[in-house]
Amino acid sequence: MDDGKNITAKWYAVYVKSRFEKKSAWLLERDGVEVYLPLIKRIKQWSDRRKEVEEPLFKSYVFVHTDLRNYYEILNSPGVVKFICFEGKPVDMPDNQIVAIKEYVGQVEHEGEVAVPSDFHEGQLVTIKYGSMKGLQGHLTEILGNHYVVVDIEIVGNSLPMKISKSMIEAVSD
Repeated sequence: MDDGKNITAKWYAVYVKSRFEKKSAWLLERDGVEVYLPLIKRIKQWSDRRKEVEEPLFKSYVFVHTDLRNYYEILNSPGVVKFICFEGKPVDMPDNQIVAIKEYVGQVEHEGEVAVPSDFHEGQLVTIKYGSMKGLQGHLTEILGNHYVVVDIEIVGNSLPMKISKSMIEAVSD
């Protein structure tokens, strides 16, 4: 779809069917769309085994780099539900947000998990204190054991849930 001569291409968040992120990204790439699907390695525990799996950082979201000439082709790709829009128009993401997400994913891969006891609570406003996303704020929406929390970060006019290590956030004082 993308001819490579595209100088006005921008990043867009595309909402896809639940648990279809990898397949949607693969199908879009196969059709020539530049796609970014941030994946995080996690250890999953079943009753009989443990396994390392790669999961999307943002559930049900894939990022595409396009100039929207391919809007309908992307929208009609299997698994794609919609572009993230504001007032009916797809909202582009600044390149630095994609770069920050890529750096964050790289940092998580190198640092791994560290147990961090905390007194965080759901609904609390927090700030990311380390890495390329330093300074971004969001609301803590879920506590995932000793290692991670889910923080809703405002991106392209929408709140996107981000799983992040507790060690990378701090509470915002009133």
